[in-house]
Amino acid sequence: MKKNWPVFLLCAVLLVGLVLPLATGASAPGFYVEVLLGGLMTGVLYSLIAMGFALIFKASGVFNFAQGAMVLFAALAVARLAERMPLWAAILVGIVIMIALAFVIERVVLRPLVNQEGIALFMATLGVTFFLDGFGQTVWGSDIYKIDLGIAKEPVMILQGLFQGGILINKEDVVGTLVAVALVAVLALFFQKTATGRALRAVADDHQAAQSIGIPLNRMWVIVWSVAGIVALVAGVIWGSRLGVQFSVSLVALKALPVVILGGLTSVTGAIVGGLIIGVGEKMAEVFLGPVLVKTFDLAGGGIENWFAYVLALLFLLVRPQGLFGEKHIDRV
Repeated sequence: MKKNWPVFLLCAVLLVGLVLPLATGASAPGFYVEVLLGGLMTGVLYSLIAMGFALIFKASGVFNFAQGAMVLFAALAVARLAERMPLWAAILVGIVIMIALAFVIERVVLRPLVNQEGIALFMATLGVTFFLDGFGQTVWGSDIYKIDLGIAKEPVMILQGLFQGGILINKEDVVGTLVAVALVAVLALFFQKTATGRALRAVADDHQAAQSIGIPLNRMWVIVWSVAGIVALVAGVIWGSRLGVQFSVSLVALKALPVVILGGLTSVTGAIVGGLIIGVGEKMAEVFLGPVLVKTFDLAGGGIENWFAYVLALLFLLVRPQGLFGEKHIDRV
């Protein structure tokens, strides 16, 4: 039964999505599929950001509150560097910058706080958040910057022969989703098939045991923060191309918090499944549940996407605090 939790919840979200269109009269299959695809594509991007949280917490036990600031910092770096060089070169330089940032964070922040209380490490990442927000704007600027991926932003109509009126999708969203899926697959292979990936999993299971067999803990932390930085860069480029690189990008990144709560703080798989559930759920709620609430309670309407994920995470905490794929902690006395 425990293993069926993710499937059960995802099916429940989709079932609600099937019922709500009927209740609101928006039962056209093409429109439903369009909303579903939009939710899945947004969910993949949420999953990508949530993986940064999960990777760092799994390997070091640190809840990295700075992940959103890392997304903004990386996006600012790429946007401003792309003004002076080709985009591919700006991305490569951005990766180098994020790896260098990982070295600095490990040496200056994490290493002095080894074996300290978890709240001390959390507060340290909070300090990193404000530092990156301010330092990034000092170095790169505080205006709204563009990242041009060379993809047409005009939506296109597909599957017109299958659905009446077709399905409207955005090419940029599709490309961003494919890149995110590819990165998730590469990371999965990295953790499962490489010696470094297996070492990181060993560190995640037991820090002291990993050190006792010669795995260098500090080096593993640098690697996992570097990977999280690269994930943040990819997410920042994708979101920056959609919204423009601005402070709101870091706020979008915070949408990954309910994703990791839902999926489990220590689970990369949970980050993926949780992101899909949140993405689909909030799109369905905004489009189909919103009109029902407006009509029933005479509300102004709108804004459900802003709070749906957090309410769902709060309700889920009451039922399964450790998340879908998280490990249940049992204290024996």
